[in-house]
Amino acid sequence: MSAAKTSRPLWGSSADTCSTAAPEPTPEHSFTGKVALYSEYEYRGISQTSEKPAGQLNLDYAHSSGFYIGTFVSNIKWLKDTAEVNGFSTSANIEWDIYAGYKFEVVKDWTLDLGYLRYEYPSSGAFNPKPNTDEVYVGVSYGPATLKYSYSFNNTFGVPESEGSDYLELAVNYPLMDNLTLVAHVGYTHYDKELAAPNVNGLTDPSYTDWKIGVSWVWKDGWTLGAYYVGTSNSDFYKNTTSFANSDTKNLGGSNGYITAGRTF
Repeated sequence: MSAAKTSRPLWGSSADTCSTAAPEPTPEHSFTGKVALYSEYEYRGISQTSEKPAGQLNLDYAHSSGFYIGTFVSNIKWLKDTAEVNGFSTSANIEWDIYAGYKFEVVKDWTLDLGYLRYEYPSSGAFNPKPNTDEVYVGVSYGPATLKYSYSFNNTFGVPESEGSDYLELAVNYPLMDNLTLVAHVGYTHYDKELAAPNVNGLTDPSYTDWKIGVSWVWKDGWTLGAYYVGTSNSDFYKNTTSFANSDTKNLGGSNGYITAGRTF
């Protein structure tokens, strides 16, 4: 996720609990980056790389007031597969996201996060509607838990007539021991309308629940390792469909595991 996308967090090292020094004040300006390799890039339970590896980059800026802005880049494969199944070609193999928001403590230990996220897919002009998507979101965090709601105000990831679709998710990052965190997530994707005609699997409703569980381990020198297992409630819809197609018929919404290694700088 980053401050904006829960599947791309920038994990930090835990503080030295033996230190008696006072905590350092929050800097007025902070810049953070992360590079990572994934055995598969999944987002909201759906494989974006057709179960192939991905390389990703996050760059983030945060101000002490709570304002933040950042960008995310990853390779993808689902647009090429969709074009192939539908009889045309595309060179769109990159996802480039831009996000900005404001995060602040509303009452003690409760944090509110308001923001905007743009999913951009360069070279995707052959698609109609285009997969480029705009979302606004609001999240509230308490302790290890975050509840977040995202609302799309244009066609969502290229699904026709899908303005007004939304996503509700609950994520828990619970420390198990020093530098080891349990990651649990459940979300629901709701498309505002069903497809006008059944897809190749005879289904019209793309809405689904997704889940993820795994562990993240902060190693040393900014390195983070992770292992996760994901799945969805509507995997039959996302098996070689016209909206999230795959030329080798892999089930993009099926249960699957992946691993990742990244370094924060």
